[in-house]
Amino acid sequence: MNTLYGNVDESILEKAKAVRLFVCDIDGVFSDGRIYLGNQGEELKAFHTKDGYGIKALGASGVDVAVITGRQSNIVQTRMSALNVKHIVQGEENKLPALKNIIASLGLSKENVAYIGDDMPDFECMDFVGFSIAVNDAHPSILNLADYTTFTKGGFGAVREVCDMIMQTQNTLANATGASI
Repeated sequence: MNTLYGNVDESILEKAKAVRLFVCDIDGVFSDGRIYLGNQGEELKAFHTKDGYGIKALGASGVDVAVITGRQSNIVQTRMSALNVKHIVQGEENKLPALKNIIASLGLSKENVAYIGDDMPDFECMDFVGFSIAVNDAHPSILNLADYTTFTKGGFGAVREVCDMIMQTQNTLANATGASI
């Protein structure tokens, strides 16, 4: 089937159709992976508005969204809260227990969960879920594990690409208008 971003195998689209929870890493997925540090020790990250729009639209379509990151940052809390992400887990270097807790709290099976990552801290989570996704510029081990690799790089709309694919397969993409970012 042809998605907005390119041709995707039907088996991948079936996985996307089953998604009820979309879980994202932050650094290298929502951001380009670079961390900017100022002279006063302040940390800065860049988030793409396309990803923000996709997350808000996906949430409005009825799919839960979570983020799990190994780092702790007020920036992440602020941005994800602004996008109405209900499950924000920070400072978890071992991400799998946090993922399992979120899945259990929502009463879902792992077949209903998609996880997008870019590097080795995401490996266990991606191996656990029903639909594993790597950003285009992910580490080779993650690319080899993933069911799907985005056409777009991390931090430049890869999250939006997956949100659009999920909504397209669930016939909710046409309703994805008017979400403020």
